[in-house]
Amino acid sequence: MVKGRILSGMQPTGKLHLGNLEGALRQWVQLQHEYEMFCCIVDWHALTTMYESSREVAPNAREVAIDYLSAGLDPAKCAIFIQSHVKEHAELHLLFSMITPLGWLERVPTYKEKREQLQIESASYGLLGYPVLQAADILVYKANLVPVGKDQLPHLELTREICRRFNHLYGEVFPEPQALVREEAALLPGIDGRKMSKSYGNTILIADTPDEIRKKVSMMFTDPEKIYRRDPGHPERCPVFAYWQVYGPEQTQRVAEQCRAGELGCVQDKKDLAEAIISALQPIHQRRRELESAPDYVESVLAQGAEKARAVASVTMDEVRKAMGLY
Repeated sequence: MVKGRILSGMQPTGKLHLGNLEGALRQWVQLQHEYEMFCCIVDWHALTTMYESSREVAPNAREVAIDYLSAGLDPAKCAIFIQSHVKEHAELHLLFSMITPLGWLERVPTYKEKREQLQIESASYGLLGYPVLQAADILVYKANLVPVGKDQLPHLELTREICRRFNHLYGEVFPEPQALVREEAALLPGIDGRKMSKSYGNTILIADTPDEIRKKVSMMFTDPEKIYRRDPGHPERCPVFAYWQVYGPEQTQRVAEQCRAGELGCVQDKKDLAEAIISALQPIHQRRRELESAPDYVESVLAQGAEKARAVASVTMDEVRKAMGLY
């Protein structure tokens, strides 16, 4: 018996990286056995920053679908679909935009961060209204839970506020979704030590080949105080050590001790880490190769997922229109 309903999604701004895998996808794979899950590929959200390269979004969405499946999401257990294939998202977004005060959107911290990160002088409505579309994504399925990182909590709280406002104006239609915070999720830094992000160009992709992984790991920043091999290191400050905790937890004590004692050089440490990552990703890479050679299967998964999603979303929208007197 399922515990409830979950909605989660990722933007198809490119292939997914190890931060996505370890910070979210691993958890989704576990949750699909306990909850009714809707795993969305949010292509409309991607357009907030990719509107000038919109033709890249559709092929990117298929790459994300392959990453979802390769990581272990099972279309027999969860609906995997592309956001724009379920038009009810757009209708509910429009209706929510009519009741959402502008001030609610302007105070969302990630809006300011995104503008600064991407050096956007004049933001579009799409970027400002991103949380309203996100609210529609969640509430159109009446999701009880949303897996989020702590940095996404303000967006979910805005969804809850929109939910409360709608219910106050038109009657109880939506349940208030709760956050399922990924307390134990791995937070892998980018190879430059900053947050792993496609916009920073500091990612290791799930789809990277073994040679690409070796090259990227060899470029990783390490403890700035460990200049020479025999210098004592500080593994707790080293991005490389953060990866060992995920891809070689049984090796962390040895690595930490040898690093602190000046017995392990950074070059060798990174070579060893690269092989550990490659070994851990081998099953995913094997599955990915199989899926890349079966595009029709991937399309069928997306079509079936969208059909399942529409069946739920259409019922919700009938209730919304009735509550608002739009019939």
